[in-house]
Amino acid sequence: MIGKLKGVVDSFGEDFVILDVGGVGYIVHCSARTLQRMPKVGEPAELSIETHVREDMIRLYGFRSDPEREWFRLLQTVQGVGARVALAILSVLEPDALAGAIATGDKGAISRAPGVGPRLAARLAAELKDKAPAFAPLDAALVALTGAVEEGAAPQPVADAVSALINLGYPQVQAASAIAAALKGAGEGAETKVLIRLGLRELAR
Repeated sequence: MIGKLKGVVDSFGEDFVILDVGGVGYIVHCSARTLQRMPKVGEPAELSIETHVREDMIRLYGFRSDPEREWFRLLQTVQGVGARVALAILSVLEPDALAGAIATGDKGAISRAPGVGPRLAARLAAELKDKAPAFAPLDAALVALTGAVEEGAAPQPVADAVSALINLGYPQVQAASAIAAALKGAGEGAETKVLIRLGLRELAR
């Protein structure tokens, strides 16, 4: 099995790059985000590789980092997620952002990926929630706050502040993260307007 390739960028396709390694051109399928960040043609490049072997073909998938490759593997443990959908998810979410979205149940962020509807996004969030913290450093306060908001157990000022930031267009995970930080600074009894102001300050950093 191939675990890593190091060579020179030969050319690009719609969803792949051809990497020249010692005169051999390897077709490596990548997420859109990875392709966008690849060096130019003729420049050196290195990719972590996941090899899929079937009876009729061998296909290589490339990633800029090992955590991205691990997420590619993990996503496919969920029913309905194959290599194409896993790459689509990684095209719209960085590994850390994906971990945060799953840990906090942000189904809206996950369903931004082509081919991921609300039901599949909910399944991903539910089945991978316990595994997400192992793949990225997550703030325990953020996870707890988001869970409390979803269950209706958060103090009303906190729930209202998170809702206000979401209504302003911020994704749920960013809104919850900002209010979690604001809550640390303002204290448990802070009013909604104070939390919103501090939360916006966090988001502006």
